[in-house]
Amino acid sequence: MQRIYFDNAATTQLHPKVKEKVIPFLYDHFGNPSSIHSYGREVRVAIEDARETVAGMLNADPSEIYFTSGGTEANNFAIRGISKTVYEETGRRKVLTSKADHHAVLDTVLQLNENGHSSFALECDTSSRLDLESLAKNCDNHVALVAAIHINNETGSQNNVSSIAEIVKPKGALLHIDAVQSYGKFDTDVQKLGVDTLAASGHKIHGLKGTGILYAKSGTPLSALIVGGPQERNRRGGTENVPGIIAFAEASKVAKEYMEENYSKVSLLKKYFTERLNELFDDKVLINSSPDSSPYILSVTFKSDFLNNDAEAMLMFHDLNGVAASNGAACTSGTLKPSHVLSAMGFEIEDAQGTVRY
Repeated sequence: MQRIYFDNAATTQLHPKVKEKVIPFLYDHFGNPSSIHSYGREVRVAIEDARETVAGMLNADPSEIYFTSGGTEANNFAIRGISKTVYEETGRRKVLTSKADHHAVLDTVLQLNENGHSSFALECDTSSRLDLESLAKNCDNHVALVAAIHINNETGSQNNVSSIAEIVKPKGALLHIDAVQSYGKFDTDVQKLGVDTLAASGHKIHGLKGTGILYAKSGTPLSALIVGGPQERNRRGGTENVPGIIAFAEASKVAKEYMEENYSKVSLLKKYFTERLNELFDDKVLINSSPDSSPYILSVTFKSDFLNNDAEAMLMFHDLNGVAASNGAACTSGTLKPSHVLSAMGFEIEDAQGTVRY
């Protein structure tokens, strides 16, 4: 039986070029980059070269790139670090996000309430995008930070970051973007987007798991997330994950080289897949991904009017027939609760249970 992997939003296979680049850093170049001897220095040079590569992807300065353990840490780093520092400097304690954001952002923002902040999640529209009217209504002079997802990891919907920035910036608030599903697939030029911080993850672009980055614009008020060492300019202590960092940079190079080609190819695949689903199931399915959504993600709901939906059974049926897919974020799979994104979009539990992300 031919097996088809339709779960690249969860993780991707290591690219051959990345594997080739990483292997020497698993064996030969093993020095601690904080050591001053030659073993350490050669690794330090490689890390700084990687930092320059990533900065080039974002049109940023290398000093604005911080290596992390992944997208979740990068989101935590930005949200916690900015909210704490801005509150201490200005007294602003309000932090906003969307009900359809990834839990790495949503849960971090809501947890700030335990530390005296006034943080909450705004409504999204029926396509899971942040509702701009709700943002404009709630973004006042007490807001320290607005955190939003660029490409929704479940539906592929695309937030208009520039429009969000136009609302946020005049209020003197900072803007953080979760770009885990857009980095390496879309233009993430931070100058054009107008963001203060941005998170990305290596294993979504054929790099290694356990590595990510945070872009933090020079001058952004940002306290350390992990203390105990001077690494990453005293803001992220601990010996660097050298193989992961090298892999992230190499994966970034490959992604940049093939970005347009990949986008065109996947767009055709999604169009064909959507057309065939509609032919086969007609009004028994809902295509949740809007026409202007990411071509890399397709969310499909098999309507409960026609099927006795069971999320786990549906995915197992896919797997038994050689298709790997998910019903939402991989880090929440296995739970019986319906997707918070679909709930925020207005889906009934029965339909949410019949939703598959390809």
